[in-house]
Amino acid sequence: MSSAQDNPCTRCGACCASFRVDFARQELLSEGGTVPDGLTVDVTDATCRMRGTDHARPRCAALQGTVGERAGCGIYEWRPSPCREFGMRAPLGLGDEACNRARARHGLTPL
Repeated sequence: MSSAQDNPCTRCGACCASFRVDFARQELLSEGGTVPDGLTVDVTDATCRMRGTDHARPRCAALQGTVGERAGCGIYEWRPSPCREFGMRAPLGLGDEACNRARARHGLTPL
């Protein structure tokens, strides 16, 4: 039987340090959603972005730990929809193409 600790999706962090994360403002805590406003930046009147994900070397402000060793989302239960949907096309524990690209950027083997 596997646990969340065995799931590389909850301890890798490569995706959190590889991609821009934009989402609808309605997901912000101040707008009735769950994502803490302080971890975001405005993009347009309708969208915002997780702070740090638009840098040349992206790293989401909610990411804690060291990518590929022991990393996790500090707001996992409140993360925005792009993070919730990432990798859902692949079976649990098996990376999809975007996951494996993110892992490669950090010198990690594909899942």
